[in-house]
Amino acid sequence: DVLKALEHITVPGEGQNMVESGAVTNIQIFGDEVEIDVTINNPSLQARKKTEVEILKIIHREVYEKAKIKINIKVDAPTAKPKVNEIKGKPIPGITNIIAVASGKGGVGKSTVTANLAVTLAKMGFKVGLLDADIYGPSMPIMFDVANEKPLAVNVGGKSKMKPVESYGVKLLSIGFFTQRDQAVIWRGPMASKALNQMIFDAHWGELDFMLIDLPPGTGDIHLSIMQALPVTGAVVVSTPQEVALADARKGVAMFQQDSIHVPVLGIVENMAYFTPAELPDNKYYIFGKEAQNIWPRI
Repeated sequence: DVLKALEHITVPGEGQNMVESGAVTNIQIFGDEVEIDVTINNPSLQARKKTEVEILKIIHREVYEKAKIKINIKVDAPTAKPKVNEIKGKPIPGITNIIAVASGKGGVGKSTVTANLAVTLAKMGFKVGLLDADIYGPSMPIMFDVANEKPLAVNVGGKSKMKPVESYGVKLLSIGFFTQRDQAVIWRGPMASKALNQMIFDAHWGELDFMLIDLPPGTGDIHLSIMQALPVTGAVVVSTPQEVALADARKGVAMFQQDSIHVPVLGIVENMAYFTPAELPDNKYYIFGKEAQNIWPRI
């Protein structure tokens, strides 16, 4: 009878009755004495008092008017996780997936891997764009054989925007298009980030299935600017198999896994694992040692 009576009471903030929600954890009856253990999620004093008063009222009315009731209320409030300010840009209309290609150390073939990924995706029928975010060492214009090209200006909705250069079915923008081939880019972080934002937002990329971003080596201003400006879908980390390169690749992976960035690492590309000379096409020479293979478990 006591349990049935308690079904008429709604748990504060839950919308279910006290029995359905599992708030009533124990009932003991000794003659005219009733002891009830109740657990609620609402930690406020008002909720505790309201629960206590409603239990007293319902039992006195529905079960036994002169019952002596003892109510033990325990509060089991869910602990709120500290809110992390996530660095993530707003979606860009027309661009479905944004993949960042990174490496901890320079010279591991990151730009080559990015270029090959872009061309392969384009050959598979996807609409692909490539942003060369390696401000201080842009190499995409040379890799795509468009070093002498310049992006044109197009009018889009009354605004003048850059039209990416197209090569091998890939739309391409790089700081290399706006500097002389032998000119060193000596910019501080804010200036480099501003140039990057212009190539992202002041360009007419159109509809893209994939935008690949060739990040500079390391973890610095450019990487943070990209995370703040764009909703990056995932990251690919490129490394060679030796320990010196892996040490920096780990840092690259750790950057993407930070709570404030939280970008899934889609995979690690092991580059330059071996070479095969033209005169001995069946031979593989593991320049960093064959035991250096399978780098993922080591990261």
